[in-house]
Amino acid sequence: MARLDVHALLARLQTHASRANVAGMARFGINPENTLGVSIPVLRRMAKEAGRDHQVARDLWASGIHEARILATLVEEPELVTRRQMDAWARQFDSWDVCDQACMNLFRDTPFAFEKAAKWASAKPEFVRRAGFALMAALASKAKGAPDAQFEAFFPLIAEAAGDDRNFVKKAVNWALRGIGKRNPALREKAIAVAERIRRQDSRAAKWIAGDALRELRAPVVP
Repeated sequence: MARLDVHALLARLQTHASRANVAGMARFGINPENTLGVSIPVLRRMAKEAGRDHQVARDLWASGIHEARILATLVEEPELVTRRQMDAWARQFDSWDVCDQACMNLFRDTPFAFEKAAKWASAKPEFVRRAGFALMAALASKAKGAPDAQFEAFFPLIAEAAGDDRNFVKKAVNWALRGIGKRNPALREKAIAVAERIRRQDSRAAKWIAGDALRELRAPVVP
């Protein structure tokens, strides 16, 4: 199929708009502002048809439309993404799903992924900080050849953020801890030890993060 330009992509998104879907998304904590209600499978199909294009991705992001921004993460060319672009997009996250999709679809494939995960993990804005830990989780599942030491370096950042009781942060901290622990037996044991230390923190968020992570990390490993 011929490559679509940004105007055609935005027009197609409008044809899939659904108020009912927007209402359903809002119930799951997704920001309904500038949201059309287009499903992820539709966005992935559109991205496959459109192909990769750096400028189209930038234009889609600039539109400010929720689904256009997710689509941008799917059509962007990772090798052309800069540190400045990653920071700019992260500062504009206004919903957990756009944050997570950017980390899983795009940011983890850039040369700056480990660097940005560490930097954002100490950020003050809720969704930027979430991005730090969502990116750790994305790397844990995708960066197959990365040495354990790169993930062990994330453990102090995870422990430090465990007391942040903001919902979207604590869930991402938990996600990162579980994801790293599931990479291999050695990291699993170290993640369990980190979780035990987190559980001793005087924080409801930390106790929830640790308890949930320990249940999964101590469960029998299914081959």
